Amino acid sequence: MADGEGHHGRRSRSGGSRAPVAIAAVAGVLALAALGMASCGDRGNGVRFWQGSQASNGCPRPASLTGSEFNAQETGLRALRRAAFQNDFFAQLELGARYSAVRATDKNIEDPIEAATWLAMALSNDEGYAPINRTRRDGWGGWRPLSRYDDCRAWERHEAYRKLDRLLGAMTVEEQGAVRDRVIYVLSTQDAEGYRTLARLHDGLYGPFGEPEDNREGREAWGRGPIDRGQGRDRNRRGYPSAVSLFQRNDVDAYLYNYLAVQTGDVGAYVLMRDFERSSPSRAQYQRFVEVKARQWTPPFEFYPNTAPQSGVPFSDESRPRGDAYEYALGRMGGELPFIHVGRALRYLGVTDTAAQRPEDLSKRQIETLEAMLGHAMEGRLSYLERVRAIQLAAVNGSSEAQLVLAVMYAEGIGLPADYARAFKWFEEAARQGSPEAKFAMSSYFALGVSGVADQDKAQAVAYRIDSALSGFGPSAGRLQAVLAQVSRSQRR
Repeated sequence: MADGEGHHGRRSRSGGSRAPVAIAAVAGVLALAALGMASCGDRGNGVRFWQGSQASNGCPRPASLTGSEFNAQETGLRALRRAAFQNDFFAQLELGARYSAVRATDKNIEDPIEAATWLAMALSNDEGYAPINRTRRDGWGGWRPLSRYDDCRAWERHEAYRKLDRLLGAMTVEEQGAVRDRVIYVLSTQDAEGYRTLARLHDGLYGPFGEPEDNREGREAWGRGPIDRGQGRDRNRRGYPSAVSLFQRNDVDAYLYNYLAVQTGDVGAYVLMRDFERSSPSRAQYQRFVEVKARQWTPPFEFYPNTAPQSGVPFSDESRPRGDAYEYALGRMGGELPFIHVGRALRYLGVTDTAAQRPEDLSKRQIETLEAMLGHAMEGRLSYLERVRAIQLAAVNGSSEAQLVLAVMYAEGIGLPADYARAFKWFEEAARQGSPEAKFAMSSYFALGVSGVADQDKAQAVAYRIDSALSGFGPSAGRLQAVLAQVSRSQRR
């Protein structure tokens, strides 16, 4: 009996000694599982003892943005730019990496301004911060896992802020201005959505790049967010001052871009602008000033600067006509703009020796030369958009004739939607170079007055009309002779 009890007691003690081990093992497994789930969470909460690299934290890239591009770098860049102009978050990140020359094979296309432009575009893109899983992180232990997609995008934005800050910090004020202008241009090609993003970039009620004010990466960029103890070297208590100062906060510009979004006809933009006006007592007072400024507003560029690094791969403008107004204006290129104007632009650009009268007069090689200059795929077929680009490119490069034609295109809505501010700009450029026709047009602007673009100014109108006549423009000369005759008759009386 005693022996049995002793044996039973030993078994109990043995079982009791194993129980804590088993409990500890289970606890260890649960702890590892918790760590694994936390590592799927926000990079500020997840503990990543064994995963500190970009590859392990970043999002997998879509197949369309990856793959071998040996000897096909230009094709790959065009594809990325096409997606980036259509607001693809990962394409924008990838372009930032390519132009930063992260890979040794990209050294020939390295360009800090272009790299910073696309990192800034990625940070302003709501595809990078709009949550997929809205579960709050206030559960047991202070965390509750979100989706992996939310978390890897948070890491991507954290890295983009860090890289952008480093790039901008090494730039001059002029170079930073070039980055800002490029971002404004690209967003202006995205209609209401792009203008709303520009409004958020200038609105002090949002984060540095238009994200919600409480966004973790945005707060980190301001230097206000908590520091991740596990990644203290990566998280910067001082924030990213160069990145957050790229766009200055002010109510006038925020209001302006909201107003421009409304001008596209977007109903949602109208609702958001009214919300903007009601968000602060002082904001509504700018309405009249902003309306005038909006009528005069033009993007920083006529189209994306087609300069290129030493590689010779141009920075192509992959924006596409958006909406019925653009499509209708582009369709008018075929029947309403004489092709000779395109031919003269091509001659000015050195694509042809003579001005082609018809599209059939151009060889496939000449069309491909223009496409290469624009950074388009060389297909050998001259599209309506490429006809517009030929005139724009010649105008930007100083052709007064192309500037005059482009002004008329904007005034009449041919090839491009009607835009009186841009028409006035190009008439003015052509007049500055001595174009008598442009001077006559400028006189008409000032004689009639165009609200918000050119106020009525009779003295300016007469000065331009006389200058136009003296330069040999027929209608002006005839009008001037009539005025002089009338003055002579009045003097004889």
